[in-house]
Amino acid sequence: MDPIKPTPIEAVPTTLHQQGWAVVEADALQHWLHTDSASLAPIRDSWSDLPPDNFLRDGGRYRFRRHSSFIVDPAAGTTTQVPHRPHWQPVTYNALHGGIERHFEPVRPEVSQHPLWLALITQLGQLLAQVKPADRWYVEAHQFRVDTAGGIGRPTPEGAHRDGVDFVAVIMLGRHQIKGGETRVFEADGPRGVRFTLHQPWSVLLIADDQVIHESTPIQPLDGHGWRDTLVLTFRANGFQDPIKAN
Repeated sequence: MDPIKPTPIEAVPTTLHQQGWAVVEADALQHWLHTDSASLAPIRDSWSDLPPDNFLRDGGRYRFRRHSSFIVDPAAGTTTQVPHRPHWQPVTYNALHGGIERHFEPVRPEVSQHPLWLALITQLGQLLAQVKPADRWYVEAHQFRVDTAGGIGRPTPEGAHRDGVDFVAVIMLGRHQIKGGETRVFEADGPRGVRFTLHQPWSVLLIADDQVIHESTPIQPLDGHGWRDTLVLTFRANGFQDPIKAN
């Protein structure tokens, strides 16, 4: 498997438009945010305090998460957290967990209001507005830990999928004593695809959700208890995904 060539930040809009995905290296992301791994440590450390995901329909106990929602104004360069709300997807995009309101604990305030957390969401929103102009991005942030306490952990139990949004950012926070967790991205309407593994903390996979489908393979422990931590941000121009209310 050939290594994936990373995309410079300034080339992300063109790359997303042309192939539907791009990978940004950790150093490039941190330089773009005018920060370093030490300054990001308070955010990173919050992954050790995620409650269990009680909505796994495969009966698993391998996923932990928090979830909060934001609105980005790309022109103003601002990000505002909205009142806590459930996560919902239609079954057309998530056959396993779609159609139900999933109520997760919110991202802790010291994280969701951290200047670097807000800068990350804001600057990604501005970057993605260069691909698809948007007055507002409706952003859902998911902190995920998938662990191997039960032997196998599944980052995407729903399988290869789209999310029903405009763009997805998958930010690697760390891998500990695991094998697997390979990322797979395929054309939604074509035969081509790529396979690679994100290793660097703060490296990012960006996805144009209308162009590709994606998944991550299960993880297994190398020695004892292992885990894989990610931050998933979804960007949608036409409001949050919510159940259709009956008249």
